[in-house]
Amino acid sequence: MSSQDIPEENLPTAQDEHGAVALADEENPFADPGLPPHEHRIQDIDERAARRSERTVALLFTLSMVATIGFIASYVAIPIDQNIFVWPIGHISALNFALGMTLGVALFAIGAGAVHWARTLMSDEELVDERHPIEATPEVKAKVLADFKQGAKESAIGRRKLIRNTMFGALTLVPLSGLVLLRDLGPLPEDKLRHTLWKSGKLLINQNTHEPMRPSDIAVGSLTFAQPEGLEEHDHDFQREIAKAALMLVRIQPDNIKDKQTLEWSHEGILAYSKICTHVGCPISLYEQQTHHVLCPCHQSTFDLADGGKVLFGPAGHALPQLRIGVNDEGYLEARDDFEEPVGPAFWERG
Repeated sequence: MSSQDIPEENLPTAQDEHGAVALADEENPFADPGLPPHEHRIQDIDERAARRSERTVALLFTLSMVATIGFIASYVAIPIDQNIFVWPIGHISALNFALGMTLGVALFAIGAGAVHWARTLMSDEELVDERHPIEATPEVKAKVLADFKQGAKESAIGRRKLIRNTMFGALTLVPLSGLVLLRDLGPLPEDKLRHTLWKSGKLLINQNTHEPMRPSDIAVGSLTFAQPEGLEEHDHDFQREIAKAALMLVRIQPDNIKDKQTLEWSHEGILAYSKICTHVGCPISLYEQQTHHVLCPCHQSTFDLADGGKVLFGPAGHALPQLRIGVNDEGYLEARDDFEEPVGPAFWERG
């Protein structure tokens, strides 16, 4: 079928450079149809609709202002430890909920207002602008390069090395001043999680008798609990420190100790391990004399004390940390150092 067989109203059309619409003919049956006819929005022809859109946008911006004020008021007025029930989440922090809701509404209202403004009130005309070459002409390039060389020569940056080097130094150090602002984000991090009160020379104190311990106080097959010298139950930080430093002692015949390092860190078969399970931090208290295994009562993690405290069963992530011990000149058991690995759950370690 030729273009002569197509009804004139169905022929593709095109616009010339003056915007006039041209019909496609036999010589050019696939002419560029151009842009579709512009359809006016209701706001373009009805001032009342435009005013409604204006009030809607203003309402959204006002809502954002109210939400921002609510954010500030929530931060000031709501206690940190206050909780509320939110279905289906459950009990959550009232402060976090209020801050999240108010800030979310404030940001959403600004975005929604801007989008509604652009779609209903801003100009809706489509303009065509031909793309121009991005790169500069050879003449402009040559002039810019010549000006740069001339400026570098006049600045004497190549000859005045002292000025050049000090300038580079100043430009390098100035951004570092912004790091000072990070100090206001909070206190500097302390390396408390990786260390306990145990250190070389600390006596092992029996948790029941509160007396220093001698090797003769620990019988083969027994389980004894100890704490560091100087830690008293009436101390305000007792609970925090004992949660890291709690120790359990077992005595095994040296011939039954499987791991060489475990034997070297013991004293006459007396082994000292962290009492805190490496799963979620429960205190370990169940000991099997015949197998030399200890069992965590919370989730049944099982550790072999004769083989470096390795995990035999359960969800624990790694072996129990062992404390290197010995005896002092008076014959009392003492620590030779702190634990080499953080005790308890391992979510903060391996760094």
